[in-house]
Amino acid sequence: MKPMKKKLTAALAGNPNSGKTTLFNELTGSRQHVGNYPGVTVERKEGSCRYGGVELQIVDLPGSYSLTAYSAEEWVARNFIVNEKPDVVVDILDASNLERNLYLAVQLMELGAPLVLVFNMSDMARARGFEFDLEKLSRFFGAQIVETVGHKGVGIKELLSAAVTTAQQNGSGGTRPFVLDYGREIEAELSKITALIQAHGRVKGNYSARWLAVKLLENDKELKASVAAPEVHEQAARSAERIEKITGETPETVMAGRRYGYISGACQEAVRSTIEIRRTISDRIDSVATNRVLGLPVFLGLMYLVFQLTFTVGDPFMGWIEKAFGWLGGMVEGWWPEGSGSLLKSLLVDGVIGGVGGVVVFLPNILLLFLAIAILEDSGYMARAAFIMDRLMHKIGLHGKSFIPMLIGFGCSVPAIMATRTLENRRDRLATMLVAPLMSCGARLPIYALIIPAFFPEAWHAPMLWIIYLIGILLAVVSAKMLRSTLLRGESVPFVMELPPYRMPTLKGILIHMGERGGLYLRKAGTIILGLSIVLWAMTAFPRLPEEEVAHFEAARQAVAAGMATEQEKVESLAAIGNEEGEAALKHSIAGRVGYAMEPILKPMGFDWRIGTALIGAFAAKEVFVAQMGIVYSVGEADEESETLRDKLKSAYNPLIGFCIMLFCLVSAPCMATIAVTKRESNSWRWALFQLAGLTALAWALTVLVYQIGRAGGIGS
Repeated sequence: MKPMKKKLTAALAGNPNSGKTTLFNELTGSRQHVGNYPGVTVERKEGSCRYGGVELQIVDLPGSYSLTAYSAEEWVARNFIVNEKPDVVVDILDASNLERNLYLAVQLMELGAPLVLVFNMSDMARARGFEFDLEKLSRFFGAQIVETVGHKGVGIKELLSAAVTTAQQNGSGGTRPFVLDYGREIEAELSKITALIQAHGRVKGNYSARWLAVKLLENDKELKASVAAPEVHEQAARSAERIEKITGETPETVMAGRRYGYISGACQEAVRSTIEIRRTISDRIDSVATNRVLGLPVFLGLMYLVFQLTFTVGDPFMGWIEKAFGWLGGMVEGWWPEGSGSLLKSLLVDGVIGGVGGVVVFLPNILLLFLAIAILEDSGYMARAAFIMDRLMHKIGLHGKSFIPMLIGFGCSVPAIMATRTLENRRDRLATMLVAPLMSCGARLPIYALIIPAFFPEAWHAPMLWIIYLIGILLAVVSAKMLRSTLLRGESVPFVMELPPYRMPTLKGILIHMGERGGLYLRKAGTIILGLSIVLWAMTAFPRLPEEEVAHFEAARQAVAAGMATEQEKVESLAAIGNEEGEAALKHSIAGRVGYAMEPILKPMGFDWRIGTALIGAFAAKEVFVAQMGIVYSVGEADEESETLRDKLKSAYNPLIGFCIMLFCLVSAPCMATIAVTKRESNSWRWALFQLAGLTALAWALTVLVYQIGRAGGIGS
């Protein structure tokens, strides 16, 4: 008898929208970490928990409908189960949509995985009138079955008990694979392929001969590549041809039908509807939320409310952070005598505190935006947003599935471009990844949060943010249409999206999602933004003014001190000289010279050399624009009575220029990380550089057009 293992690996499998992530969060809480699977851009989530003296390492596999790999997510899920051989596979099912969800369970049974079935959302299933004979179903599917309500934490102990028991009983060797009878014709062909696999044995990977024969007959491209014997491939092709001739359908269609037939028979025996299935609450909400006429206005209205929340609730917290960094800057400045020109003081006050503080101050806005998006995602509404956009996307040559990466782009363009891997058609993938940066990512929000309150009255804060996000969506749609009509012309593949039932988001789930993204923002501020702030500070600080110019300004100060009649006049004159010296120092610096060199290109947009230097930093990371503007406007005038950065911008520019800054930052070249991931996902520098140059040219043309029309009409002046 094998000794009881004290450390077990449990893989969470299941369809998308089955509540798998909620259960993972309930099981692991804060004891989890996120990375990527080696070689692919698919998220890997792992966590741990203890039960009955056993430590469980829990791996949250990507959502999958099948073990036949049609996407990177399904490829990762299957290969983890086959190659890593977890001690137990916990298959999470939506109990209110049982027959659809059991398809993956049947394939896991065929694979021989030690299996526990979790009927999640069992309360919803009962509300819809379903009753389950769990004992019968357990016999049919050869696995323990546990009922849970993930968002309420119901059934978690029972789940852990079943997982540990199954793992300890079966060990890492798995269970005897379930053999599904595919019918006389298919079974005969499977026997031929299985015999050849066993005879030749040239197979990469630890697969059973029958399971591999099933996958070859289903035309699984990845597993076909694992078989080196040409005899096996020839037999599989002959068998597929024979089955198609006899049935009039492809083998994968016939075999899927057999699996669903087994599931249907089991459910007929063990699932009973106690009442007529009524029109659900989800259906009633969807009659408005996905209505052909009302759906889009509802979506736009919800987005407006999100932006209203971002500003109104976040504003007081921003003020507190702003005061805290102001106090910190004043305290550090106090370490030197008044009027000291110390480089270290300038680095700490202007570079580090001014640069990083200028970005961190917008953390409340970032957290609130991600809070709202997490609620919309966890409630099931974001899937409806893609469904609503499906009709519009079809008209531009894409489909609703392409809108999912665009929605992810509201958080960050990098995972948005990675998410295009779910699109089967290469033209759809390329078009979507090229326009995804037009969705306003979280890195642009600090720019909007700086500019909007500086130039627009409070009543216009949410509308202006809503407008700039809407412009991004419309530009993405128009750009995708142009790409699909020209460079990427071709047919779009059909698309069906499953709409999950609405659910009440859990506080834990929302806080985890918000905390992950907020933590990423802070880590970026403390690493990338800090480093870039120091570089940009150095560009504004060096080279220093020549000694004769410094002597000129010092002589002017002495003349003021000796000649002014009143103390007030003296203070004002000295401040004017300080500002003039700061301006001269900036113009003499590397940043100033680069900015001045760019001015012929910037002037048609209404921008000056200061904005130009900030835009250079924004190419590395969009938030750096705010940090650089803070550095530029703090040089030579940082003291306790200094105006806030917003006030300085308001005195230097007008609302039209403020809007043009936001427009250019929205459309122009995405950050370096986005360009790099576009190259990797498209496997071509040509598309990455096309994205870089194309978006920058589009941004310049649009901004020039808006500024020149606005100036001619006297707008914003």
